[in-house]
Amino acid sequence: MLLDARKSSLLVIDVQERLLPAMADGNEVVAKTRVLMQAAKALDVPVAISEQYPKGLGKTVPELQDNSARVFEKTSFSIWKDEALKRHFIELHEADRPLVAIAGIEAHVCVLQSAMNLSAAGFGVFVVADAVSSRKERSADLALNRMRDAGIQVVSTEMVVFEWLEKAGTPEFKQLSALIR
Repeated sequence: MLLDARKSSLLVIDVQERLLPAMADGNEVVAKTRVLMQAAKALDVPVAISEQYPKGLGKTVPELQDNSARVFEKTSFSIWKDEALKRHFIELHEADRPLVAIAGIEAHVCVLQSAMNLSAAGFGVFVVADAVSSRKERSADLALNRMRDAGIQVVSTEMVVFEWLEKAGTPEFKQLSALIR
């Protein structure tokens, strides 16, 4: 299955000030997530950002703060176990947006549990491998393999952007392809 911008949303999980420095390739996660967020904005794809216990872990890193995204505080590891986030994604699904691209941290905890729960609830889930991380690279690799084995699509930032775009020659293509170079 391919991603379709008209049927998609983007979920950014817990890329927070005090959590990010401990991540393997944290700067890469921020850079790739930023590209995804810019593509989402250009193509009218709704963006939700979760923050795990922000009083302790800080807010979303400044590079990813965007007032067009909805921000949700949570204490559950899975976004599906948080009532406000669950309701948000049910509303998106009912509005014919059953596809969710996921970026964030940590791959083996909040990303994995959220992806598995969303998939079990009937969403098409796409975890963006170059936009997720864990403290240990091995943990992220295990999480990506486990999600893939469970039928979740593991994709790259470029795959998401070009699937959302669908074709070249548009103003959006010109704008977004420049981000990939």
